[in-house]
Amino acid sequence: MPDEPTPGDTGDAPKPAPATPLTGANVDPGYNESGVPTFESVRDKIETRFGAALGSAELDAESSEGRTVEEQYEARQRAAAERLAEIRESMHRDDA
Repeated sequence: MPDEPTPGDTGDAPKPAPATPLTGANVDPGYNESGVPTFESVRDKIETRFGAALGSAELDAESSEGRTVEEQYEARQRAAAERLAEIRESMHRDDA
């Protein structure tokens, strides 16, 4: 029967359940009654993640692999600066 709609083919999107305000024991201290995170809780999460990232970077820099990577980076930077100086010098020779 082609005129009958198939399940999920009604054209109406399912409606989300209405949000129930959190009250009393249900309220997380980092959220307000509507379930929105507070500024302080967001700031604390950001600071925690930032601190963890800094600590991880410090540990990486102290490891032998981290030092090797840093030395490779510095060597590439020196090589790039030398090559740039060569290119600039060759351009000035062509002008003369």
